[in-house]
Amino acid sequence: MSDNRKLNELTDEELIKRFQETNDLEAYQILVKRYKDPLMNFVYRFVGDRDVCSDIVQDTMIKFYLNKDSYREFAKFSTWIYTIAGNLAKNELKRRRRRSILSLTNSDEDKQIQVEDKSFLPPDRIADSQIKNDIIQKALMKIKPVYRQMVILRDIQGLSYEEIAEITNVSLGTVKSRINRGRNQLQKLLKNIYNE
Repeated sequence: MSDNRKLNELTDEELIKRFQETNDLEAYQILVKRYKDPLMNFVYRFVGDRDVCSDIVQDTMIKFYLNKDSYREFAKFSTWIYTIAGNLAKNELKRRRRRSILSLTNSDEDKQIQVEDKSFLPPDRIADSQIKNDIIQKALMKIKPVYRQMVILRDIQGLSYEEIAEITNVSLGTVKSRINRGRNQLQKLLKNIYNE
């Protein structure tokens, strides 16, 4: 039990090193527990679909497990795992775009199959915070993915500009510029939504 407590006290980087060197599954499981919820939030905000989000996070953890030796100590573990999740989320958005282009040529029946079920409880039964969350999510889904990713990483996940630059592999200036543009787009959309 004290060994487990000690493992929980290790940093992410110490845990991944232990997992790499000894194949300690407990170290892997601790990292999965630490990052599952933050990654679910990040990916959901990025793709806007809970089922797909769950699949992407699961794929992220599988990739982490299978490619543990590709992690290098010079980067923070959080940067590495967010990069994996972000790339998988971007791939999903690309697949969706291709599918929506293909669905234009399909029959009306096929289009109905692809429509996402967005049924919600009646508004009077949803908490105010949930309504606001839904409004923000709708607005997030309307801004360009390149800006959406930056805003989510900074304003929702609370990552530093430097970490975001590492995750997205763009310069610090580009990160700041994209966050600013994303925030401006989001602000305009939220203003329009509240005025409707």
